[in-house]
Amino acid sequence: MSGRVRLARLTDLAALGELSRLSQQEHVDARSLGLPVSGPRIGVFSLFRLPLGAFRPNDLLFVYEDERRISGLLRVERDASRDEMTIVELDAIGSGDSGDTRYRLVQHLLRDGTKRGAFRFHVACADGQGNVELFMQAGFARYGQEWLLFRGAGMKLPHAWPDEKTRSAGIRPCQPLDALPLARLYASVTPQPVMRLESYRLSDWERQGSTTRVPRSSLAPILRFADVEAYVQEAQDDGPGVLSALLQVGVAREEQPHYLKILARPGADVDPIVDFGLGLIGARIERGGSCPDNGVLAPVRTYESPIDRRLEEAGFASLVTVTLLMKEAVVRVAEPALVPAVR
Repeated sequence: MSGRVRLARLTDLAALGELSRLSQQEHVDARSLGLPVSGPRIGVFSLFRLPLGAFRPNDLLFVYEDERRISGLLRVERDASRDEMTIVELDAIGSGDSGDTRYRLVQHLLRDGTKRGAFRFHVACADGQGNVELFMQAGFARYGQEWLLFRGAGMKLPHAWPDEKTRSAGIRPCQPLDALPLARLYASVTPQPVMRLESYRLSDWERQGSTTRVPRSSLAPILRFADVEAYVQEAQDDGPGVLSALLQVGVAREEQPHYLKILARPGADVDPIVDFGLGLIGARIERGGSCPDNGVLAPVRTYESPIDRRLEEAGFASLVTVTLLMKEAVVRVAEPALVPAVR
């Protein structure tokens, strides 16, 4: 291939928008991450659009150009607080060359991102169009899967909970002091290999709110276009300081679905917090006026079942299963520890 990878320019915007749109259609020569699904109801182009005002200084947008024609696009979001990069969009179109185009874009990102100080690279993709094979060939490790569930806009949302009912259920807004209980809640749910890879710190758990990325999900990039709130549910019978669930709600400001994420201790009853979260979204839509009702998306890790069953009982339906992959640009070393010695 004679083309080259370069940073995108303002003059590329029209071509990038068209390439992004075409790659989401069922085109034999087009490839994308397939997240979450192609089709008129929800598509990647509608979820992860390219408004320049949403770009931040650390974000990157690369294109593949061959004979003055743009045939590939890679868009990356940078979390500067954790030195991580997330591939949001990876599109290519072209007869027979789309796979090679995407591979060259990924390789360029890994080289460029490492120079910029990124330690981890994340991506979520549907297991199709050679996506998983492409990233594993580039050195990514598959560490989990998520079910994406969707509750349609035509379904009536429940009423918002009154304050007295909310307090009696032990639900309250999340605070920075909840960092340690949240870390313990996460540890009670998440397998040890995933915990080691995601490597969250207490400072990460303190940032619950408008800029949250913890716990990570495949839909985290859409939170940039939403007003995010975080709530916790205190365990009623396990003493003070113990949490049974975390709820993240993202109310969309753009033409996209709202966001609902639940992390719950095994055996906890999540029906109340699901109903509370949906009622909160309904109240924000009514109060905001400009917030459209485009349905609600909820990501659930496969090891977090039966949360998916409770969501289905609340009107959600499964859309697709996506694969989570990560590549570390640093080498892990064993932490020093004291060991007993015998004289």
